Amino acid sequence: MKQRIVIKVGSNVLTHDNRKLNVTRMSALVDQIAWLRDQGNEVILVTSGAVACGRGELKVGHTLDSVEQRQLFSALGQVKLIGLYYDLFREYGISIGQVLTMKENFEPGEQYENQRACMAVMLENGVLPVVNENDTVCVTELMFTDNDELSGLIARMMQADTLILLSSQAAPGTDLSQYIQATKSTAGRGGMQSKYATAQRLQQDGIRVVIANGMRENILVDLMERPATTPHTEFKLH
Repeated sequence: MKQRIVIKVGSNVLTHDNRKLNVTRMSALVDQIAWLRDQGNEVILVTSGAVACGRGELKVGHTLDSVEQRQLFSALGQVKLIGLYYDLFREYGISIGQVLTMKENFEPGEQYENQRACMAVMLENGVLPVVNENDTVCVTELMFTDNDELSGLIARMMQADTLILLSSQAAPGTDLSQYIQATKSTAGRGGMQSKYATAQRLQQDGIRVVIANGMRENILVDLMERPATTPHTEFKLH
């Protein structure tokens, strides 16, 4: 069955242990997303990685606080990140469109409707939306909790059939509560607690949520072709 799928790729999936961008894994995910589209599915990509991209672009000779680092490196890195996606998807003849968003854009009103309409017209014309938080202006209380929260809001806004959260923390099973830890991932702001909360909210809207190991080879293809045997966590509210 053809689906509208939102795929969220976390920072730990897209980076090496040294926190630099893992272009090989990024390329492999693009290959799989292209395959999903070839099967007739619509895909929206919510991606982390801008700050990781930016860290390697500039050597700073003085101390920056956490907000300054996030703003500087995300501003530099977002250009590189979207450029890499552009080049990788172009190999498949897939056009992409960048959507940088903020938490306030999801409040009911004109901004919400404009954002929804923008992404809808992209999908109608075969353009793949690539979504990230606008880290250059979203700081402190203006920030999403993480891209898990953002991807859930996108899935609800666009009435997606499935949300796939690609993580380095995925565990097999159906009840996520036993896997929740208070600690967050090393490169990103999220953790299993955030994924649990996102899944819990979306189930009430009838959106299927799958948490899978984004570091596992061919994970997206396996989820679609062999959903019953591929190790992943599918949320069910008990």
